[in-house]
Amino acid sequence: MNADVSATNEAHWRAMGVTRLLDAGMRYDDVLALRAGTDAGWAWDDVAEELGAARTAEAETAARAGRTTTAYESHRAAAACFLFAQMAFNFDTDRKRALYARFDGAVAGAAAHSPVPMHRVEPAFDAGALTGWHLRPASPRGTVVVFGGQSGWGATYLRYADALLARGLAVILAEGPGQGDARLVHGVHLDVDVAAAFGVFVDLATPDGPVGVWGNSVGGLFAALTAARHPGVAACCVNGAFAAPRLLDFRTFSEQAKAMLGTTDDDAVTANFARLRFDPNAESIPCPLLVLHGGADPLVQLADQQPFLDAADDATLRIWDDGEHTVYNHADERNAVAADWFAERLEGARA
Repeated sequence: MNADVSATNEAHWRAMGVTRLLDAGMRYDDVLALRAGTDAGWAWDDVAEELGAARTAEAETAARAGRTTTAYESHRAAAACFLFAQMAFNFDTDRKRALYARFDGAVAGAAAHSPVPMHRVEPAFDAGALTGWHLRPASPRGTVVVFGGQSGWGATYLRYADALLARGLAVILAEGPGQGDARLVHGVHLDVDVAAAFGVFVDLATPDGPVGVWGNSVGGLFAALTAARHPGVAACCVNGAFAAPRLLDFRTFSEQAKAMLGTTDDDAVTANFARLRFDPNAESIPCPLLVLHGGADPLVQLADQQPFLDAADDATLRIWDDGEHTVYNHADERNAVAADWFAERLEGARA
């Protein structure tokens, strides 16, 4: 076995553990196959891509036979495999772009068979465009815009969407500045007004009633800034975020932060993080706020999230004592808690 490949694979397993893989929609048998393939000495991205290709073939076979539910489910399983394949690369290499394009293709395949209408959105912003997926049931009770942080974007959160859709809410799975195709295709990096950027998705959703924003990891900071600065936000959930972001002593985090900004300069990232800092003495969150926290999060401490709570008059804190980063290991319960909370708060805003 190649020692370099083995070490790299183990680093990927630390960054993308089993609970995270499952949370983002990978099937458990694919998790086991990924483990077996990487243990055998194959590169993480090659194994994950091969699994995605197999799920895509499965989906296409089902579609030809008229088994649309299976086609939908298999395309989603393929998307999860391609998603984690591209996460093997932090910077925007040709390989990462190609794998992310396969992720996009699998999500589009799922959209074609989705039980809820699902279409691509690409609203213009700055000199480029933002990207995402809009899932809209008939007569929605409101909309929740869901987004991630440095590495999980857009349709990564389809399982979050499932929970929200089950409660009658529409969902936009957003890719904002420095994220997904907004960055990889349209060149929008994290040097812009992030509240204005995510506000574009809020405006897009407003015709369907009250709008909530749900940000995960560093995206929780973006959600708080958007809620503080955009009057159209009726409810905000922050899940595992820094109010004062900083470069961490983890290569993956550092490289992802640089890729979001389109630089390799530590000082530039630090200056941009300072610009994005959420200060409760200067910002207030006028809508209801839900903060989710994992007590075993190795990255974010409760003190890192306290400024969000300090900025809101109507704040709720939910802690899972053994919760990992963004509470991967209680995913179903986390989604139910947040989806119920959004349904109640947005219904209250409608009233």
